[in-house]
Amino acid sequence: MQKNIMSRYVKVACLSFLITACAAIPNNAPVQNRPVGKPVTQLPPPPNSAHQNGSQSSHKGQSNAQNLQQEIFDLWRVFPGKTGISVHSLDEGWTVGQRLDDLFPQQSVSKLWVAMTILDQVDRGKLRLDDEVVITRNDLAVFYQPVRDKVLREGEVRESVASLLERAITQSDNTANDSLLRTAGGPEAVHDFIAKHQLGAIRFGPGERLLQSGIAGLTWKQEYSIGRNFYTARANLSYDKRKSALDNYLADPIDGASPRAISLALAKLSRGKLLSYGSSSYLLDLLNRVRSGPNRLKGGVPSGWSIGHKTGTGQDLPPISTGYNDVGILVAPDGRQYMVAVMLGDTTASIPERMQLMQSVVRAIVRNH
Repeated sequence: MQKNIMSRYVKVACLSFLITACAAIPNNAPVQNRPVGKPVTQLPPPPNSAHQNGSQSSHKGQSNAQNLQQEIFDLWRVFPGKTGISVHSLDEGWTVGQRLDDLFPQQSVSKLWVAMTILDQVDRGKLRLDDEVVITRNDLAVFYQPVRDKVLREGEVRESVASLLERAITQSDNTANDSLLRTAGGPEAVHDFIAKHQLGAIRFGPGERLLQSGIAGLTWKQEYSIGRNFYTARANLSYDKRKSALDNYLADPIDGASPRAISLALAKLSRGKLLSYGSSSYLLDLLNRVRSGPNRLKGGVPSGWSIGHKTGTGQDLPPISTGYNDVGILVAPDGRQYMVAVMLGDTTASIPERMQLMQSVVRAIVRNH
């Protein structure tokens, strides 16, 4: 039997990645009133009598996982807001974390599933990476979309599928992602990919324009894609209307996913169970070159380790920030991999505090490796 696809890939290409973990606390609860129940963990069973010999490494792995779980719990219980954390060991099979199975807003983490759907269609011969996609002013989205300037300057641009994947994953370009989504066949195509591969508690929303306008309490208008029109329209809404729309979204996020499901999906990607070897390697290389969030999970990665990751960032309604995430695959110098997901559903913590939490999770993994 061949070794799993990404174990070979990591050894050859030295790529690595980390996946998100989940936990949650009521946003406004003071620290002393937050839940202090036992840490959540899923560890391998102790070796039975038939496997006592050679079980030292198993005992060590279980002990490390228990120590890591305690460290994650200690970080989680004092962090303000609804937080989820999941760490899955690809090599030993255990998963530790908090709020592992709750749904959290993904925001741009969901670009992963669009990319996988596209690459699955490439594997099946329905698309080619050099196929061209036409983008016009009517296709522009909202928030971060570097390709917009090119579209506004030229009126119509043609970008290859490969170029759009590069933009969507490494730059988190919303127009590039929506263009890929349209090319793949819309949200239903992504839903079908998730269902076909039994990825579990992972939802996919209607695309950036409808998702973000709905979260804000707006009905989408194409004019919102230009300049600061979206921000102006949102600012003109009453606080109560915005809060109602945001509360409804957070209570049942249309793009929600659980930290455990995301980490296990990344494990399947690493093992080559979702895409061909070539497509798996291609996507993992994109994740390794992500530019966003250098001070989130990536900020805690020490020399000799590596990470490929995807960030997500939602809207703010002061004092609340929502959907602040980072997920990925963390690779140790010895090649062992950890899928990590840290998802902040809503929080009042400052951006430096959010980054510090994510970095602390990575450092805890490294200490218990």
